[in-house]
Amino acid sequence: CNLQPKDAAKMPESAWKLLFYTLSWSYGIYLLFFTDYTFFYDPPSVFYDWKKGMDVPTDIAIAYLLQCSFYGHSIYATAYMDTWRKDSVVMLLHHVVTLTLIAFSYAFSRDCQMRGELARVAWRREVELREAGLVPCLRRDPRGPLNPLCSLCPGRFWFRLYWFPLKVLYATCHSSLQSVPNIPFYFFFNALLFILTLMNIYWFLYIVLFVAKVLMGQMQEVNDVREYDVEDSKKT
Repeated sequence: CNLQPKDAAKMPESAWKLLFYTLSWSYGIYLLFFTDYTFFYDPPSVFYDWKKGMDVPTDIAIAYLLQCSFYGHSIYATAYMDTWRKDSVVMLLHHVVTLTLIAFSYAFSRDCQMRGELARVAWRREVELREAGLVPCLRRDPRGPLNPLCSLCPGRFWFRLYWFPLKVLYATCHSSLQSVPNIPFYFFFNALLFILTLMNIYWFLYIVLFVAKVLMGQMQEVNDVREYDVEDSKKT
């Protein structure tokens, strides 16, 4: 692809994440819109007929397995394999929180709050700021810079900052208590979901910062504002 050495070294990371998110997104769309589940159109339905110890349907159990294995690997990959960035610590925290949500949701009475988590996976957050699309937009092509404003994908903000609070947080914070007044681990799960919301806002501000620098002419070439400068990188 005639990539510069710096960009070629990062290509495996971006290609792997693009592959995984394409597959997981597709499976999430299948569950939400091509099955009998009504999670998207009626978020409170995730708690209808909920009871302790209920079985997890096979198709949702597959989603558990895929997401749990991916985020378990991502903790190691972010720390030891991927390019270290200014937001890598936050990314590590994100992966730990997500893995905790998935694992504890399945382990503790197999509660249905994970079904809200499943919907979140389909909207997302699954478009991690750098893991599924932003990085290629910020990379510089030898034949000319890519359009820096391509990182302003409206869907990214729509999914993470609108659908996620409206659909998922509403269901887990309000609807869950309406359907199951004594639902277990209410504060535990919602605290983790709110942490993810704060991370979404954090990465949104990174994009705003990037676009502001481009529009104000403070960037001579298209660079990822989360990456260290050469001198900073040596110190790191």
